Formats: sequence, structure tokens, C-alpha cells
Amino acid sequence: MVVTFKLNGKKTEAIIEADTTLYQLLRKLGCYSVKCGCETTNCGLCTVILNNKSVLSCAVLAAEVEGATVETLEGLESEALEFGLCLADEGAEQCGFCNTGFIVNVVMMMRELDNITKESVKEYLAGNLCRCTGYQGQLRALEKFIERKRGVRI
Repeated sequence: MVVTFKLNGKKTEAIIEADTTLYQLLRKLGCYSVKCGCETTNCGLCTVILNNKSVLSCAVLAAEVEGATVETLEGLESEALEFGLCLADEGAEQCGFCNTGFIVNVVMMMRELDNITKESVKEYLAGNLCRCTGYQGQLRALEKFIERKRGVRI
């Protein structure tokens, strides 16, 4: 079966099997920022933006993106760069494996919310598993990022 969709701003066409997941398709298309740590929707490593909503690509069939818009970290570089630098500044990246999910969800949070609170931060990041840290570095980085971008402290 053929699926046609917009990937990171470019029209993309791919031949897929009926059981191909979006995660598998994106990796096949060279989007290596999309990672998979569980294949059970528990880790957040495979988070992408599908039609302006963050989704876990391991839980979406590739056939479902027909006519859709998909954004991965490769397509979010300009929006994501400053937060990525904040993560590094706060020493939150340790192994870096979970960063993609955090960054994609932060980009969505910044797009969707005018008023960001500690509670909304916890809600947006709840599905991101980090095996290396206690999340304090990520939270410090996010607080720094929000203060830089919005001029408010949370």
C-alpha cells in the first residue's frame, strides 16, 4: 500500500505494509531522532507531532498518516535548538537518548499554551521516561527556557 503525507514540510510517499507503524516508517525514511525504547507506549522516545498533536509513533499505524502532516525533531530544529542548549547547560542530557521526546513535547507545549504552569509542565512531560536522571535537570532547563522565551518564571 502507498501512503502520501507531509513529513517535515516535504511531500513524502512511501510503500508500506498494513502493519507498519509510524515509528518504523519514519526510521525507514531517515528520521533517526525518532527512537523506540519500549514499543508499548510507555517511554515517550518515539514522540512526534501528527497534525499538530504530539503522539507516540509506535502506537500509530503508518496508514493512518495518509494526507496528514508529521513533524519530527529533524523538522523542528529551529524551534528546538534553544531548548536543547538549555538541556545541555543544565547537564540534563547525560546519555541523551530521551531528549527527543522531551524536546518534541516542549515544542508542542510552547505552541499550545499561552500560560505555562508547573502543573502543565508535569502534564506535558508525564509520558517521557528518562532512565539516567531524576528529571531535575530537565525541569531546570525547561524553567530557564520558558523564562528566556516568555519572560516569566514558573
